[in-house]
Amino acid sequence: MLQMFNPFKALGASPQRLAVSEGQAPGSSWQLDQLAVGVPGGDTLVTLNTRIEAGRVTAIVGPNGAGKSSLLSTMTGQWQPHGGQLFFDGLPLSRWTSEQLARRRAMMMQDGGVAFDFTVQEVVELGRYTHRLQPSKDEAGIVARAMALTEVDHFAERSVRTLSGGERARTHLARVLAQLWEPAACGGARWLLLDEPTAAMDLAWQHQTMALLRDRAHGEQAGGAGLGVIAVVHDMNLALRYADDVLLVHGGGCLHGPAHEVLTPETIAQVWGVGCYAAQAPDGTAQYLFAQN
Repeated sequence: MLQMFNPFKALGASPQRLAVSEGQAPGSSWQLDQLAVGVPGGDTLVTLNTRIEAGRVTAIVGPNGAGKSSLLSTMTGQWQPHGGQLFFDGLPLSRWTSEQLARRRAMMMQDGGVAFDFTVQEVVELGRYTHRLQPSKDEAGIVARAMALTEVDHFAERSVRTLSGGERARTHLARVLAQLWEPAACGGARWLLLDEPTAAMDLAWQHQTMALLRDRAHGEQAGGAGLGVIAVVHDMNLALRYADDVLLVHGGGCLHGPAHEVLTPETIAQVWGVGCYAAQAPDGTAQYLFAQN
């Protein structure tokens, strides 16, 4: 069932609430309690009241300027909320120390620039910095496997400044994967927070990256450790194919629910003003063709 909180002013929709399945115990989650976010010192862009669960891929979508990156920056603790409360695993985010959070969540932001002339391997190794006091028995192996997973291992000794935008994005993806490679000693799910991770990637790597994120979220959940993925995504077809849930922000409110229930042709036309025509891929996944209205 679809979940709507603070419904879109533009859509004029009536609120609906997503019911938790009977007998489903709440796991690791982010609780957004009337959370108002926006650029520091600026206007509030969106107010949200919902919960995001681990073991799933949640795509944040919406028009430019709707508050997607502001929400992610607030969830990472970089920006303070304009109002409301943000809870991580039942505790206000402010109650967590930076060291605790670094073992539970990793961030990949839009700007992949690096201030120093680091090699690819050195950038990926930065993901292990938070574990320096309690290192894994296989620190070097974790870094190597993370680089192999995103296929940046063959230019590990190159300066990150010499890479293409897509190669830098894959390097930072390896960094956040390395940061959360193993279950946290304190327990609880780990979280990847990603702001447009595929924006600079070519077509093949857009799909490989989203498939990798989905497989790790679902695989970790099955293994009991738990991993949640929250990613800002602009490609509706990528969201439909790889995301379990979509959080659509628009007009100061949000729509949150299963991807195929949120990203309907009607909603896309109303929010983006773009015509949308459904097609079905051979595996049964709905994909859209777009045309200006």
